[in-house]
Amino acid sequence: MNATLRNYECLVFDCDGVILDSNRIKTDAFYRAALDYGKAPATKLVEFHVANGGISRYRKFEYFFRDILNRTSWDNELDVVLENYANFVRDGLLTCSIAPGLEKLREITADSRWLIVSGGDQVELREVFMARGLTEYFDGGIFGSPTPKDVILEREIERQNIQKPALFIGDSRFDHQCATAAGLDFVFLSAWSEFNEWPAYFSDKKIVIQASIESFLNTQIAGQV
Repeated sequence: MNATLRNYECLVFDCDGVILDSNRIKTDAFYRAALDYGKAPATKLVEFHVANGGISRYRKFEYFFRDILNRTSWDNELDVVLENYANFVRDGLLTCSIAPGLEKLREITADSRWLIVSGGDQVELREVFMARGLTEYFDGGIFGSPTPKDVILEREIERQNIQKPALFIGDSRFDHQCATAAGLDFVFLSAWSEFNEWPAYFSDKKIVIQASIESFLNTQIAGQV
């Protein structure tokens, strides 16, 4: 971080593993949605999903058909697995834990614009956040797939919806890559992340690493924000 928390014009959050404890829900849903094609292909999809956190479900299921099943066409089947996946995920997103400290963080950064930039489906995200009373926190908008994260960031910067200095709070390698490419500072949250290789990946990178929003908030308060 190159600025104190209150000096950031904008805070950008990933959703899964940052705002919601939902990574495991989605991992299980990928397996269940692909299981009709066999346990081995479903397991390979899960491995690809975990290794590529932050990438949209659309790209992951396209990879499943093209690279795991070695198929050349899959349009109708893609719609089916996407619908099954969404059905498996929906209930979990409505009941999983919300990050402790989120409300306090919003109070402390009341002058900053907040956005969600997620690999999750945009329509689904907006429905879940509305149902869980979270929409009002994110005055800059809630954005997701099928538009990729890097494209969303580029677009919102161009629209001046994201103004710098800006901070991206994420839990994956792809989050860090997108933030860096867009010129945003980055905080990595480890507690709910499925990116198991993060210690090696971040060992030579100058970023803030915290377990959770709550622990990040506590360190900022201790440093007087």
